[in-house]
This record gives sequence, structure tokens and C-alpha cells, in this order.
Amino acid sequence: QLVQSGGGLVQPGGSLTLSCETAGSPLNYFIIGWFRQAPGKEREGVSCISTSGLTTSYADSVEGRFTISRDVAKNTVYLQMSSLKPEDTAVYYCAALRSPYTDLCASIFDKGRNPSWGQGTQVTVSS
Repeated sequence: QLVQSGGGLVQPGGSLTLSCETAGSPLNYFIIGWFRQAPGKEREGVSCISTSGLTTSYADSVEGRFTISRDVAKNTVYLQMSSLKPEDTAVYYCAALRSPYTDLCASIFDKGRNPSWGQGTQVTVSS
């Protein structure tokens, strides 16, 4: 079970941090990804972090503005979002894919995967 928190309304150029807790399941067993879905658009992968925690990956649209990190002791993954733009407006979902220990994470974005999903949280960037 994934429990998300954070999100809300922010002005362009502002910052927000999203959290995703794996409800007691150790992060070392999961690739964690963040996805988003804007109205009328397909869900897209935003960022991921490997089970080792050593590798992160970002979509081109958020590279340099978003940072994914984790706190193993809290079983929580964070998505720090800065320099937010109106086009970042979407419902954001975290997902967990059980995986052997690995330094890779992009597999969570593969269409055939079936990760567990958080409940989603709305992020609205507007003045």
C-alpha cells in the first residue's frame, strides 16, 4: 500500500514536495516511480529511483527542476518540484514495482508492468 501526501496549488515558479510512503515495506525491495496525468492526456512517467537508491531518472520535461529522493528509515520517497510551470499541472501518482536489488529504475515505465499505485494527489500551478 502506498500513501501519498503533499500537492496543492502553487504559483508559477514555486515549489512543492510530494511524499510517498510504502506503509512499512522496505524501499530496498521496490523501484519507485512518480507519474502524472493531466486532463485529456495520457499518464506519463516523471521520475524513478532504483532499489539501491543509487540511480535516479527524470523525464526531459522535468530534468533540472524535479528531484527524487528517499528516506529508507521512513520508507518514504519524495519528489521535490521547483520552478513549477502551468504545464506541470496534473494528478501525480507514485508507484512501486517489486524488484531484485538493482541500480536500474526505468523498467517501472514499461507499458507491460503492473506496479502498485498510490491514491494520487493534485498539483495545480496557476497564478
